[in-house]
Amino acid sequence: MSHRNSRRRFLRNAGISAAAANFALNLPSLALAGQVSRRQRLVIVFSPNGVIPAHFWPDRPGKGQPGKLDFKRILKPLEPFRDQTVTMHGLCNQIKGDGDGHMRGMGCLLTGVELFPGDVQGGSDTPAGWSQGISIDQYLKNRLQADAATRTRFGSLEFGVLVPERADTWTRMSYSGPNQPVAPIDDPYKMFDKLYGQAKNRELLASVLDDLTGDFQKLESMISAEDKHLLRQHVDLVRKVEKELKVELETQTDRIGHAVPELPPNVEDQNDNMPEITRMQTELLVNAMAADFARVATFQITNSVGQPKMRWLDIPEGHHGLSHEPDSNAEAYEKLIQINTWYCEQVAHLAKRLKETPEPGGEGTMLDNTTIIWTNELGKGNSHTRDNIPFVLVGGGLGIPGDQALDFGRISHNRFLMTIAERMGYPQKSFGNPDFCGDGVLTGLG
Repeated sequence: MSHRNSRRRFLRNAGISAAAANFALNLPSLALAGQVSRRQRLVIVFSPNGVIPAHFWPDRPGKGQPGKLDFKRILKPLEPFRDQTVTMHGLCNQIKGDGDGHMRGMGCLLTGVELFPGDVQGGSDTPAGWSQGISIDQYLKNRLQADAATRTRFGSLEFGVLVPERADTWTRMSYSGPNQPVAPIDDPYKMFDKLYGQAKNRELLASVLDDLTGDFQKLESMISAEDKHLLRQHVDLVRKVEKELKVELETQTDRIGHAVPELPPNVEDQNDNMPEITRMQTELLVNAMAADFARVATFQITNSVGQPKMRWLDIPEGHHGLSHEPDSNAEAYEKLIQINTWYCEQVAHLAKRLKETPEPGGEGTMLDNTTIIWTNELGKGNSHTRDNIPFVLVGGGLGIPGDQALDFGRISHNRFLMTIAERMGYPQKSFGNPDFCGDGVLTGLG
């Protein structure tokens, strides 16, 4: 019998329900026997439509010295994490073939391989379909899940924010294999269902804490003091979401008998909740990784050609439309700087939450053992270039020293995908299209 099964039987004999056991099995005090290796985590954060290079990339590329990594206006929110931040200039998505610039930018970003021919027409280029290969996040998930020492409940988690319901090459960046896109979950309540009980409906979910309270009390007598703190954090999260759900249910009840206008998807109500949804997803992500539900995650904030209207920044226009304006349009240029700075603030908040969370069962903080990779499908929106794709690293999970502004000239981003695999402990001779992998992993990273 496996250690995991024997621990599950122990919890069952102790009167712990299956729902609570799923959480308890990942607590460090009840972790797999003999597991002492460091937990490495990877979170890939996506925001769309390119950046404004002059206000993004540092002026002084090369190995940074203390106080010398140049945080331009867009990256300023990451300055508190200087010692764990790396900018990687010169990584280019060189994948050719079918599809427009946005489609290849999105579908080839994490796969490093061409799109299949298809019937999705975009721009003035040829139509295309899904990617021909697995993405780096799903590859790592498979390798981690194949080893009992690194296996987790979900393997990977795919978060989203305002990702349209339609399934096409602009809305999917994660692939479990050729022609197999993975849809992100962009509803925090659905993600909560997935993480904390598979509730059949929101009314049932709102009472889940009451059902588990007795089980959590039993667990407190079985775990370490450190895990009790972790358990209390999860109870607090459940209480917070439960309260929000009950308010929502009460609001829905108040509407019974009244005419409720139908709203088109992803505009007005949903669009204006984008900051709150992003924060809710961030909390769920951090808590899920603290519980070791997964060690790999993607966090897709909207999608390629995404059109959120950031009215909370006093920007009424859609992001994608603004990204097509020429640099000479000073008003649009300024708004794009503000939009990209807002995305950076979300990355910084995720880094902050990881940094203020002690590493469960280990030393330091969760950020010390997690690398956030913030990226984009384009280098610059109005040119549709896939040269100088933004890759910004925050955290110590991959073991790359911070306070560095690196410039690789102009090389294929496939080599970076190979580097991620190697740094996570699973080196590959190539990743994606082997024609772009001949020079191997990136060197000079420190």
